[in-house]
Amino acid sequence: MNTKKKVVVGISGGVDSAVSACLLVEQGYAVTGLNIRVLDSLDERPSLNQSPFVISDHPDFQIPVFTLNLSSKFRDDVIHYFNDDYLAGRTPNPCMVCNKKIKWFGLFEGLKLLDAEFVATGHFAATAFSNGRYRLFKGADPEKDQSYFLWMLSQSDLAKTLFPLGQLTKPEVRKLAHSFGVRAAEKKESQEICFVPQDDYCSYLAGAIPGLAEKVANGDIVDDTGKVIGKHRGYPFYTIGQRRGLGIAAKEPLYVTSIDTEHNRIQVGKKSSLECRKLIASGLNLIGLESLKASTEAWGKIRYRDKETPCTLEPLDENSATVLFDFPKNAVSTGQAAVFYRDSEVLGGGFITRIINTPKP
Repeated sequence: MNTKKKVVVGISGGVDSAVSACLLVEQGYAVTGLNIRVLDSLDERPSLNQSPFVISDHPDFQIPVFTLNLSSKFRDDVIHYFNDDYLAGRTPNPCMVCNKKIKWFGLFEGLKLLDAEFVATGHFAATAFSNGRYRLFKGADPEKDQSYFLWMLSQSDLAKTLFPLGQLTKPEVRKLAHSFGVRAAEKKESQEICFVPQDDYCSYLAGAIPGLAEKVANGDIVDDTGKVIGKHRGYPFYTIGQRRGLGIAAKEPLYVTSIDTEHNRIQVGKKSSLECRKLIASGLNLIGLESLKASTEAWGKIRYRDKETPCTLEPLDENSATVLFDFPKNAVSTGQAAVFYRDSEVLGGGFITRIINTPKP
């Protein structure tokens, strides 16, 4: 009787997911790969299909791989969200939404269909269980840590999730890939959004939403006094903090400081105008905290490559909090996520829904 614990590993075609699968095989798990398809035919119902995908040339690591087509769900939950956020003047982060609504949804569908006990991915993050809660931690490699993108995971998600790369650095993963015979050992990483060609979101939006470019063209650019100083090509094609491509002449660099969707207007100002110490985070998901009932000190970041800085969380209601940073953050954008840490542990996170300008102390 086979008593090996069964695990379904998300296989993307990259080196990280392949090495994760190989490590789990080496650790004695019965491993099955799952390649989630998101840009295939939309009319195919989600179902597992055997795939010829081979992650390794070494016979010990040639695991079975299935495909699961979630293209319709991806369109509804990720692409539509991305389009709607830009039209609302926000700056979306499709990768974090995709992790929760597509990757973990698909992995748990695979877990049920394949009668497995765990799911696993190639994210650089780690988990542990202590004091009655499953906890999420940063990956050991500070350059590759992906915990920021995982703040939406629930306790039930984490209870069944393995992160084999949590204690490894990227160079160590590359080295292991060669020893495991992984075909993607030297494959370059993609930094682009998978459904946005060449990472050109402006061209993508113009093509994805018929008539958008014409409808929003020739909006006003105003300064911080409200004076019109130029014209722009449409508010969805700009983001907070943007400096290049404004098409206006000024004595000093100007940045997009706010976006008025109702009047198709963007405001620009000095870099100092982008500083923000206070925001509202909504749709909170708490991981390291059971609840947020009182003022709580933490370290927070407002985008993936942001540096964590001290902040205080003040509960507003069950699903939102005011976040006050000790030092100003630069170019805070609604639609992004504020994620909170204590040392290396992820306490939780939420969507930035409001930016509150406060006088400088």
